[in-house]
Amino acid sequence: MLPDEKSATGAVPSIPGPSTPGAARHWRALESLYASAPVNRLFRSHINIDGEGLACITFDVDETCFHAAGAAHGTIYFKMLDDAAFYAANTLVTDRFLLTTSFNLHFSQPIRGGRIVAEGRWVSGRRRVLVAESRLVDADGEEVGRGTGTFMRSHIALSGLPGYAAPRGD
Repeated sequence: MLPDEKSATGAVPSIPGPSTPGAARHWRALESLYASAPVNRLFRSHINIDGEGLACITFDVDETCFHAAGAAHGTIYFKMLDDAAFYAANTLVTDRFLLTTSFNLHFSQPIRGGRIVAEGRWVSGRRRVLVAESRLVDADGEEVGRGTGTFMRSHIALSGLPGYAAPRGD
């Protein structure tokens, strides 16, 4: 369930607030990490992390992302859904890089091009395994895909990754 949605009981889920004074610095460092990933040179995308347990990625889909039938290939759905959920979960983990251990996705509509937003939200877990979900929304505000992932703490220290650095002056 994403922040603007209600559960079956009609309750709107609460989003956790920053747990430490350095939370915003961690979020900026995660944004830097996303931008530094070589795979993101293949995608015109940008990430914003504006709260604990939240991540938003915007990207443009054009014919370079299409399969033979003229719509976005499933790899685009997976990449953006996984990234949004992953970064939403990693906002709660300040020492370790997370690894995706499973990811389920659902295709709602074909993406024929344009600006797409991937919204990620942490759902549960804080210790070893975290669960997060994400959805893809097209320029008309229609949901075109949804996913749920399970993420596990790795042995990789965030501080040891060259891309994990908050901008100076933050």
